[in-house]
Amino acid sequence: MNHPIHRPRRLRRNEALRGLVRETRLSTAGLIYPLFVCPGTQVRQEVNSMPGVFQQSADKIVEDCREIEALGIPGVMLFGLPEKKDPRGASSISSTGVVQRAIEAIRKANLNLLIFTDVCLCEYTDHGHCGVIENGEVANDATLPILAEQALSHARAGADIVAPSDMMDGRVAAIRKKLDEHKFENIAILSYAAKYCSGFYGPFREAADSAPQFGDRRSYQMDPANAREALKEVALDLEEGADMVMVKPALPYLDVIRQVRDRFEVPVAAYNVSGEYAMVKAAVQKGWLDERRVVVEILTGIQRAGAGIILTYHAKDLARWLKAC
Repeated sequence: MNHPIHRPRRLRRNEALRGLVRETRLSTAGLIYPLFVCPGTQVRQEVNSMPGVFQQSADKIVEDCREIEALGIPGVMLFGLPEKKDPRGASSISSTGVVQRAIEAIRKANLNLLIFTDVCLCEYTDHGHCGVIENGEVANDATLPILAEQALSHARAGADIVAPSDMMDGRVAAIRKKLDEHKFENIAILSYAAKYCSGFYGPFREAADSAPQFGDRRSYQMDPANAREALKEVALDLEEGADMVMVKPALPYLDVIRQVRDRFEVPVAAYNVSGEYAMVKAAVQKGWLDERRVVVEILTGIQRAGAGIILTYHAKDLARWLKAC
């Protein structure tokens, strides 16, 4: 009997060997934790479709951020639920808006966290679309100045990185120009460059109260069937001044993450979105999955595909598990 010369199993015999040769190593260093800021004080309301995720007032956000910092997670992404909405999302640019107040509260607490802010109109408009409506359609160019002003207001409040998620053409250039004109040339832009029109956003729309009141977002978010178009979107955003780019969602678009990573020499982020999180939580509650094992496998796969930065609602759990190892 001929015995094999090459035995890959030799390096799988025990955890010490597996750990020694492991190609992809998860850590907290690349994690960003999303947070939903709402008006008021002492507010902490769990999102029904996202167990363990909350809508929180700024004071509670600070408490959460203390824990996030202690866990070694380097940053948070802030989404806002405003006190009132209107057709143009006017409250999104207010210096006293919910996100702006939360930024200031985190800064006042002297926490060692990077503050990312979502730049979009969907949470702030009464129609729920990511831009202003003209003649029954989302008007690209009319939306750009509002997005730029929103980004500027976040920078003034103390944000480190602004992250436009609206998918309007030219918004990165408009934001970069506005920031530079007001001496915020050091504020980085993380562009949601390849954001797909996905069915995995449902729980987020409950969390952020941002569901469109008519139609859908297919005219501005990307078609799930397209990958080459994602590379075009990334190239355009980098040309306009983006410092980092994101692919969203993560799991159905691992191939896109890999192509972006291979093509462009910039940091690549991926958003492990609400629907991906909710599916795991639902299966765990049914006793169908081992949560820790599945979450580690999912996040390892996203990182292995090429994402150096992962936005995930699992971040705190992963950080606790890594500390326990």
